[in-house]
Amino acid sequence: MLSPATTPLPAVRPHRSAPAVPEPYAADGQPFDGAEEAWFWAVQAQDAKAAGARVVAGRGLVERPCEPQDVLRVVDRLYRARRLQRDHLHVLVHYGRRLSAPDAERFREQRAHALWREAFDVIAPALRDKGIAR
Repeated sequence: MLSPATTPLPAVRPHRSAPAVPEPYAADGQPFDGAEEAWFWAVQAQDAKAAGARVVAGRGLVERPCEPQDVLRVVDRLYRARRLQRDHLHVLVHYGRRLSAPDAERFREQRAHALWREAFDVIAPALRDKGIAR
């Protein structure tokens, strides 16, 4: 039983939490103008790394809000979530290494163009959410 001399507990406890961050994925650096530009940049960096180059943050002409691996991780996550298919990845890699999107006017590239558009309809919002692309 409580004695009348004890102090009652406060009705509301002070809440300690981290301050709210207005933009969770805000990063220093200039975001890419589009998801395709980010993809071409990531593919070039990956190819350079495979050829033996050392990819180091902050050494480019333009400071970016991410590493090349971050863009590849987004695509991998979308593939594992079954939002992208293997055909999408084949087209992304092939035309990414060519540094040009498939041309819808060329008969042999029409299917690739459709897959490219489907892939970037999924990739672009994910990169925008992360602050990588505009």
